[in-house]
Amino acid sequence: MIKLSNVSKTFGKGFKAVDNLSLEIEEGFIHGFLGPNGAGKTTTLKMITGILKADEGEILINDIDISKEPTLAKKEFGFVSDNPDLFLKLKGIEYLNFVGSVYGMDKIKLRENIFKYAKILEMNEVLNNKIESYSHGMRQKIAIIGALIHEPKIWILDEPLTGLDPKSSFTLKEMMKEHAKKGNVVLFSTHVLEVAEKLCDKVAIISKGKLVFDGTIDEMKNKVGEDESLEKMFLELVDDE
Repeated sequence: MIKLSNVSKTFGKGFKAVDNLSLEIEEGFIHGFLGPNGAGKTTTLKMITGILKADEGEILINDIDISKEPTLAKKEFGFVSDNPDLFLKLKGIEYLNFVGSVYGMDKIKLRENIFKYAKILEMNEVLNNKIESYSHGMRQKIAIIGALIHEPKIWILDEPLTGLDPKSSFTLKEMMKEHAKKGNVVLFSTHVLEVAEKLCDKVAIISKGKLVFDGTIDEMKNKVGEDESLEKMFLELVDDE
């Protein structure tokens, strides 16, 4: 479980990117995280993962406080950032071996997982190439493999489908469904409302740093309008804010 309690983050001269946000991401669900550009989605995900420190509030990852025990908390999740352009001078295999060593993985298990996920995402043939030679979609896939390699129960994915070809996109979505079905946590942000509507069990919508909705699509329809599309409901919720 991921639990945020009264979390806030301010930048510069009083710009409150996240404002008193409380949210629970439970096991067994794919939980979408939606919002307009600049709503605070990426800032929130960076605080959850410990990249940014919250100014106020508490963030628990499986009951571990990310601010007090960051190393322990980070072992609980895999994170795919919205920017896959990292470690470009390394070969794909070097990057994955590095990630595995950070998590203290057994070398045999690490090798098994590298080739298991590389096969699933069709990256086996390019593991010995430098990441700088990869297309955006390939960089995204190597980042996904790196996030999943230690088999975390919590997946935190920031726009994970961006740049993926249709087959890889379908594969990742199926992996997300299977992971949640096993009683694990999947939290992902997306700008594609159609994907969220088809894939998510629950959605949380943030606007101007504040949570404006958290629940199932059916609950949103009950709140906004039975016959509305997710796009219209989304717009109505964020416009109200």
